[in-house]
Amino acid sequence: MSSHLQSDLLEQGSLMHTCTYPGWGSCSLGVFICLACSGIHRNIPSISKVKSLRLSRWEDDEIRFMADNGNQLMKSKYEAAVPVYYYKPTHKDCQVLKEQWIRAKYEREEFTEPGKNFTYEGGEYGLLMKRGRDNGQFLSRRFVLSEVEGTLKYFTKYDAKEPKAVIKVDTINATFQPEKIGNPNGLQITYLKDYSTRNIFVYHDSGKEIVNWFNYIRAVQLHYLKVAFPGATDAELVPKLTRNFLKEGYMEKTGPKQREGFKKRWFTLDHRRLMYFKDPLDAFAKGEVFLGSKAHGYNVLPGLPAGTHCNGAWQCGITLETPDRFFLFTCETEIDQQDWVKHFSNVMKAEMSPQEYTMEALFKHRH
Repeated sequence: MSSHLQSDLLEQGSLMHTCTYPGWGSCSLGVFICLACSGIHRNIPSISKVKSLRLSRWEDDEIRFMADNGNQLMKSKYEAAVPVYYYKPTHKDCQVLKEQWIRAKYEREEFTEPGKNFTYEGGEYGLLMKRGRDNGQFLSRRFVLSEVEGTLKYFTKYDAKEPKAVIKVDTINATFQPEKIGNPNGLQITYLKDYSTRNIFVYHDSGKEIVNWFNYIRAVQLHYLKVAFPGATDAELVPKLTRNFLKEGYMEKTGPKQREGFKKRWFTLDHRRLMYFKDPLDAFAKGEVFLGSKAHGYNVLPGLPAGTHCNGAWQCGITLETPDRFFLFTCETEIDQQDWVKHFSNVMKAEMSPQEYTMEALFKHRH
């Protein structure tokens, strides 16, 4: 392919592209894709024939086909009717989300018919492999998601009449965690139980099924929000659906008297909730910290207060200030320290919503 034509096609193809760099093309679909997506397209040879823009030989008719189509035109066809709650992955998302998005668009053509009734709406039931809270074993459990009730239930036995847990969808967050769970289809579901955060970890052998469950949850959540906030627009409500954690990783922390030894803990920053666990797969957090705004007495600084006895192996300190107390953490590296400080600071710079003021009050009441 000539460099001049290649440049023209790349400019056209990049207009609606979510990949980092579209260095590849599907000459059967007429879309430009990045290296990561090209691998997924190659696994669907019945619909997608992939070529490198620079290294492959392109026939004249293939070049004309790419010029006549391109990402923008193909998006208008294959994404004509994507439900507002359906999660569109970016290059930062895990493999199963990207693969099932590509298969849903091009292989199953789920979004080509405006006005279509989608199977994601109304709820769902079925079996998922769930990690046991105490023994760590994954066992098959029946899950029931109800749009009418606004709940997600799971049962320890398939024919059990009473659920083990009833989870309100407005308290749920779901995020894919393949590395943490140790399964490429691993999904972490987080919810509030007695004002404390509870984690359950599930997977399904089918990538399609687990991504469907993820979007079922988002669909039911959107339905609930539309009932709760009848005047809100979709653009206002969709950001309130499932979200990825801002940051996760290990830090060391000391106790409230700041005389205890620093202990290694796994930390999860979920917007204004900072949770810490003894193990990344713990069901319950050992503690939680609410991060309000700087205007209300919250602040973060690199380093530890003068005179702090740091007995841990890590020396890159962080001081987190709330209206009630100071929290002292240490990181393994300066890069990690700076990244945590940046995320804490960004959260604190944002204005708090009425719901977040309510959450802050619950935290203070609980602690």
